[in-house]
Amino acid sequence: MAESSPAGSGGSPGVSAPPRDGSLLIRGGIGGVSFQFEELLAGAAALDGLVRQLQMVEVEADTVRRALFPYQSDSYTSGSNAIIAVGEAGRDVGRVRSQLQRIGDDVRASHREYEYAEARNALLLRMGLHGSEYGAAPEPFALPGVRGTVEGWVAMAPRNLAVLLGLPWPLAAVASALAGPADIRRLVRDASEAPGLVFLKPRPVSIVGRETFTADVDLSPAGLLRRAGAVGEQGGRIEVIEVDGGSRPAWVVIIPGTQQGALPEGTNPFDPAGIAEALGYDSASTAQAIREALRQAGAEAGDQLVAVGYSQGGIHAMNLSKDRAVLAEYDLKFVLTAGSPVGGISPAPGIRSLHLEHEQDWVPGADGLANPDTRDRVTVTLTNPLAVPPPQDFGLGPGHRLENYADGAALVSASRDNTLKDSTAALAAVVGTGGAATVTRFSLRREARPAPRATPATPPGPQRSPGAPNDRGREGSSPRGTPG
Repeated sequence: MAESSPAGSGGSPGVSAPPRDGSLLIRGGIGGVSFQFEELLAGAAALDGLVRQLQMVEVEADTVRRALFPYQSDSYTSGSNAIIAVGEAGRDVGRVRSQLQRIGDDVRASHREYEYAEARNALLLRMGLHGSEYGAAPEPFALPGVRGTVEGWVAMAPRNLAVLLGLPWPLAAVASALAGPADIRRLVRDASEAPGLVFLKPRPVSIVGRETFTADVDLSPAGLLRRAGAVGEQGGRIEVIEVDGGSRPAWVVIIPGTQQGALPEGTNPFDPAGIAEALGYDSASTAQAIREALRQAGAEAGDQLVAVGYSQGGIHAMNLSKDRAVLAEYDLKFVLTAGSPVGGISPAPGIRSLHLEHEQDWVPGADGLANPDTRDRVTVTLTNPLAVPPPQDFGLGPGHRLENYADGAALVSASRDNTLKDSTAALAAVVGTGGAATVTRFSLRREARPAPRATPATPPGPQRSPGAPNDRGREGSSPRGTPG
């Protein structure tokens, strides 16, 4: 939270980095730098109003002081004392006004310096200039490990490409700075237009089956993430849970991570091509299927909604937070993601979100963007040591394992940090803590890839070479009326 200076110290309030909570690094939320500045800037604006009022008091005090001059001779001692007292009171008001004005100016100057430092670091990163020698921000603003390395590499992709194409390093750095951040969305769309990669383009996703049952459901962040793992054990499935939302019905949609095999090739909406749909096409087809699943489960317009996703599923979940069709139909309150690259997705105002990442998980950094530091958006970076699994279980790396994120989510729920308590309370306010609930699992299928066009068969028999004369043309070239 914002630090206040001791009374009489003359110092201005400032911001403090979010405290580290054991193995958890916390960014955003009510303890985030951005929200602290929001509070301080709001306070500075209120001080402006007070400064204007004090200016008016100063003017009135000076007017009273001048009005006493004609009466000073009536009783010189008392008249002089009154004039002096009013003048000193006006000067005291002026000193208070000046101090308040300075505090407001210092807050705004500090905010400008913070924005400049953030923009400068982002620019230097795109140019490939980062590290302590360039004044890069220290921990906890910097993210160490594999996750931060991948994010930096993606952010520097334009520069790296320019160097590969033969541009001198300084020119490549300038070109990268002018090009701006790497646009993953555009890159995915461009890639899907390349020969042989058309399968990356989204195709319609439909519901082909469902099962409904009643179960005891743990609705804590850890419990919801573990349900994402259970749903992901069967290809192409999502889960919709009806919960007691208090005054209004509430629903939770759970979306699994990337899946391979099991279903016919190309028909699982959560196969690797689903990542392209999520990053490049805003999950358009999957979001439409999720809306239909909610309707079939019994959700009605205006009902509260929570979206939960792991890895690829987290991208789809965050895309729901900006999907106009979803937001027009349901009141999306909260999004929970784990191991998902969602830094480039901006949710609609008022939607809360909690993102779990691990410093040794490269996947969350794959979009080259850190999650924004805002009041409604909390990012928790796990820093606990990891055991290296055997090669056959390595997958996308030990940092990306779902169980590790579930354990981290349990630490988040147990934390006494005010930012985390506020975020988990916002989730619990919608879904409660758990108990018996109606669960519906839907089987989704993507439309199969179109069959490749068959090459016309070559007819049998002798073939005329391209330069050979055409007998039919020669016969038809006789002048009309000429005897045969």
